[in-house]
Amino acid sequence: MTDERPLLDTVLAMTAASLERANLGDREVMLVRLAALAAVDAPPSSYLLNLAAASDAGVAAADVQGVLVAIAPIVGSPRVVSAAGTIAAALGIAVAIDDALTAEGADDIG
Repeated sequence: MTDERPLLDTVLAMTAASLERANLGDREVMLVRLAALAAVDAPPSSYLLNLAAASDAGVAAADVQGVLVAIAPIVGSPRVVSAAGTIAAALGIAVAIDDALTAEGADDIG
């Protein structure tokens, strides 16, 4: 049997190992991850994956804003502004997916 998802499986394994060894609570891990995403100018898809987990860990929108404010002196205002826009784009993608799934479910009901 061949591995049909080598990249995804590798990323999942790396994430599991990181969470196991971080010695941080789930909320703290997600705050650090969001800071790192902003620092590397991550794409919307990366935020999309992490914002859902962050929400599950109790991270609120105000916390995300606080992270961006805290890292601004380190990563610079252009990176922080870019991150804010990318987060907004990721949230827009999430809303569009949710709307599409809701509409699809409505078609199934009728």
